[in-house]
Amino acid sequence: MKVLWLGHSGFRFEIEDQVVLVDPWITQNPMLDEAHYSAATEGATHILVTHGHFDHIADVVRVSKDTGAPVSGMVELAQYLHGEGAVEGVAFNMGGTISIGDKVSASMVPASHSSTADVDGEKPYMGSESGFILRGEGHTIYISGDTGLMADMDWIGDYHKPDIGILSAGGHFTMDMDMAAYAARRYFAFKTLIPCHYRTFPALAQSAEALTAGVPDGTRVIEPEVMKAINL
Repeated sequence: MKVLWLGHSGFRFEIEDQVVLVDPWITQNPMLDEAHYSAATEGATHILVTHGHFDHIADVVRVSKDTGAPVSGMVELAQYLHGEGAVEGVAFNMGGTISIGDKVSASMVPASHSSTADVDGEKPYMGSESGFILRGEGHTIYISGDTGLMADMDWIGDYHKPDIGILSAGGHFTMDMDMAAYAARRYFAFKTLIPCHYRTFPALAQSAEALTAGVPDGTRVIEPEVMKAINL
């Protein structure tokens, strides 16, 4: 399996026979040169969206149209994106699990954040914010989405038992590095932990040093580099 960070909270997962994009924000993403658009999106078979903020959905409709990849996520958000022209995927909700191809699945889990979209000068509600559990190639990946530290992580870790964590950890809008390390110690038994939602703006953490120092023994923290494959 290959995991590529698209900067901020965007990821590309090359898993089994699928290419799954999560929150692909490319246009005007300070961390990703738009020249990487084709490499970031080529061959995409599915798009998952965690919530409605611009730094997560601004390019979703375009990417879906260009690649033919269906878009799946929280009911209100998915239906909005489908109505804007995205290829129709699955509009589902907390506790739901969808199949992505024959060998990959995605389960929706809670996050603690907010979810609105910029629509004609208004900010309509786009359903609850979410995270995902992605399964394939013998791995279980917890994608936290934008979230604060929350007690739901207790049952997520106990029930799903993810071996890979991708945690928002930049602070200000989400958990910071110390909180992410606390979550890793208390709620999870990750073998690999990848921080995200950091380094993008000055208000966010610029390093994962505190996370690396705070995780339990046996957890490897990988600070991702944009468009550099992590092989797991």
